[in-house]
Amino acid sequence: MKNRLEELRKKHNLTQEELADRMEVSRQSIHSLESGKYNPSILLAFKLARYFHVTIEDIFIYEEDAL
Repeated sequence: MKNRLEELRKKHNLTQEELADRMEVSRQSIHSLESGKYNPSILLAFKLARYFHVTIEDIFIYEEDAL
């Protein structure tokens, strides 16, 4: 699943560590999300969307062809 997390994080002048602290996850989790190696739990997806004041779909791009 592709995402715009890195773009949003940088737009808000946050480091991976700062975002990780706010989301109560590790910096490695944020790195893995941004690089597409990890898909978030639904809870984390909601927390990120709420934090950035966007919808989940604004962050995470579902690609049906990827299935």
